[in-house]
Formats: sequence, structure tokens, C-alpha cells
Amino acid sequence: MARFTLADGIRLRSLLTKQVQELEQEMLRVAFTVAEKGQPLQEQKRGVEDVDFEIKQVRQDIMLLDRLIYEANIANAIDYQGEAIPLVEAIEYAMQLRAQAKIYKQLGASSKEQPEFGYGDTVAYMRYARFEPDEYREKALQYERNANKVSGLVNAQNYQVELPFDASRYE
Repeated sequence: MARFTLADGIRLRSLLTKQVQELEQEMLRVAFTVAEKGQPLQEQKRGVEDVDFEIKQVRQDIMLLDRLIYEANIANAIDYQGEAIPLVEAIEYAMQLRAQAKIYKQLGASSKEQPEFGYGDTVAYMRYARFEPDEYREKALQYERNANKVSGLVNAQNYQVELPFDASRYE
């Protein structure tokens, strides 16, 4: 069995999901034939049963890959800021860092003060930021850097961890 990494497993799982969708479409295509009444039906290379069997095989492999990926994400870790973080937590942490960076970017793009229009009064209204936009712009950059660092460590680990999966059927 050839070397098969966690990164390969993640990629193959995505491809297999797409393959199931394509096989389902094929199943619907081969399930029916239009022919003139009384005329023999045209031969098909594959029938519903053939496609159904293949779908079941691919789905079994998807379930196996899911289990192997989940186990690997729990059993393996990255070293981030001197702490061993399991991959499953590191993936979630990177997503949270990116979400926080996004909100900080929005705050960082704000003006310290700006006029507000549309109230219909002759009184001038101003919108005042109750924070320092530049500080949040800097925080956004730092959070993005941290998210990229964590993602990079996870990605590197994905290429180190091997999964016991025979992918020869899909080569």
C-alpha cells in the first residue's frame, strides 16, 4: 500500500463526495429509456444495479475516511506557542481567529468620527467611535497572522500523518 497522508485523505474524501453526486445522476440517467412502443430497448453498458453497487462502495470508503480523519485529528497535534494542540482543536481555533480578525477588520476600517445623515432634522448628528480604529486594525492583522500560522502548522501536520487507507481503487 502506497503512502497515504491525512492531506490525501481530506482531498480524496472531497472527490468521493463529488463522485457520489455524479453517480446518483448517472443512476437516474440509466434508470429510464425512451423507445418507440413495441421496439426492443437499446443495450446499456451499465444498469441501475451496477451504479447502485458503485455508489455503495464509494459511500463505504467515505465513511471509512471520515473515521480515519476524525481519529487522526484527535490523535495528532501541532505545537503552537509551546503548547500541544490536537488538530481538531487547532482547526477550530484557526476558524475562531479568522472570525475575530474579520470583526476587528470592520472596526479597524471605521472612522473615529463621521457625520450621520438622513434624520430629517436641521441638527447635525455625528457618529463617534468608542474605540481606537487603528488599534483594531492592528489587532486584525495580528489575529490573521496567528490564524495563518495555526493553519500552516495544521497543513504541515496533515502531510506528516499517515492513514491506513487503500486508495488504489481511486488512482
